[in-house]
Amino acid sequence: MNSEMDATFVYLIVFLLTIVSYSFWKLDHKRGSAGSRSNKLPPGSMGWPYIGETLQLYSQDPNVFFLTKQKRYGEIFKTHILGCPCIMLASPEAARFVLMTQAHLFKPTYPKSKERLIGPSALFFHQGDYHAMLRKLVQNSLSLEKIRNLVVDIDSLAASVLDSWNGGRVMNTFNEMRRFSFEVGVLMIFGHLDALYTEELKKNYWILDKGYNSYPTSIPGTPFKKAILARKRLAQILSKVICERREKKLLDNDFLGCLLNSKDEKGEILNDDQIADNIIGVFFAAKDTTASVMTWIVKYLHDNPKLLEAVKAEQLLVQKSNDQGKQPLSWSQTRNSMPLSHKVVLESLRMASIISFTFREAVADVEYKGFLIPKGWKVLPLFRNIHHNPEFFSDPQKFDPSRFEVAPKPNTFIPFGIGVHACPGNELAKLEMLILIHNLVTKFRWEVMGSQNGVQYGPFPVPMHGLPARFWKKESTS
Repeated sequence: MNSEMDATFVYLIVFLLTIVSYSFWKLDHKRGSAGSRSNKLPPGSMGWPYIGETLQLYSQDPNVFFLTKQKRYGEIFKTHILGCPCIMLASPEAARFVLMTQAHLFKPTYPKSKERLIGPSALFFHQGDYHAMLRKLVQNSLSLEKIRNLVVDIDSLAASVLDSWNGGRVMNTFNEMRRFSFEVGVLMIFGHLDALYTEELKKNYWILDKGYNSYPTSIPGTPFKKAILARKRLAQILSKVICERREKKLLDNDFLGCLLNSKDEKGEILNDDQIADNIIGVFFAAKDTTASVMTWIVKYLHDNPKLLEAVKAEQLLVQKSNDQGKQPLSWSQTRNSMPLSHKVVLESLRMASIISFTFREAVADVEYKGFLIPKGWKVLPLFRNIHHNPEFFSDPQKFDPSRFEVAPKPNTFIPFGIGVHACPGNELAKLEMLILIHNLVTKFRWEVMGSQNGVQYGPFPVPMHGLPARFWKKESTS
């Protein structure tokens, strides 16, 4: 019996070695074939067969992984992560090349599981005419003219959410910011939506969100399976809202109204599935990213008392001009009366770099600076590496809003991306942050609890444990 087990073990080892050897040969053969099509692939390491360097990436701070690679290989290097051969680009010129000047050679790419949860008709899964039409609709609904009309409502939302924090109990700041961002998203998409619909959307979206980055399996009870079921319920809820809006024949100027009233060049309208996919896509694109930045703003201000006092002084002047806060904020005030707060927002976007990189896929063999980017390979412009490069931002690990007194060099500050796939909601996001800052520093004091260091990824970087903090409302001075 023991001899049979020993023989089985030997056969198993031989089999595994054969598979590994074949995998190495196949990978080397692919590399050789790719390299023969141009001068050479960029320098770098591809790691183990199939898994590549994924374990190295996720066993440490991803930003340290990319920065270490850049220091060793330069601003363009190859690796193999998440089952894909990748080219990493860490220079402003390279980001512009991929996202703007030669954007037609690099298509957006997402795992199929992500498309399934958000919806295949969502804006950021597409290129060409359909993408151009949808992007125009989104830009129209998020134009400066449109979002200026949201200031009063967002100000009211911020005041209401912050009031619920009062009392000094420990809050998960990130979760509270997510709640605020969701409410702003509802306002932008639907205008004033019935409270029952809002609660149902929120409940199911939260389930969907929890399963978004989980392992994609259809096993009952898993986060992904729960997310799939929640996605179906979201579609049903949105279908009811869409049906009611169509029956009332309202010409609202919110995002849903823009989608309902749109027609392509052939005069065809969007169907309910296309509308639902793009509504959910907007939630995904805006909610957690904006909430992450606002959480970092709370931490950065807390960690810089002198800066906090200066921001508070600026915002108290705004409050005074509004009859000690009895009048709502105005669009003009957010644009002209908050210069320091605006720099705080910009520096927070740079420091946190919530979107550390973006995924593209080469649709053809591309040559860049003498290196081959093979067709089918993923291409990742590394926004964080650019934002933290001392060549563009002196002492990049220091939080210093004054650096934005001078405009950054072109393509060195790209927190919302650049090109045709840049985030069209960037002005709304910054407005949301400014209004949050105004309400926070004029009405509250706060204390961050526990260790103030550390970052967690889920997938966006946020302070450890969502930044637990206590908030107390100040006594009114009026």
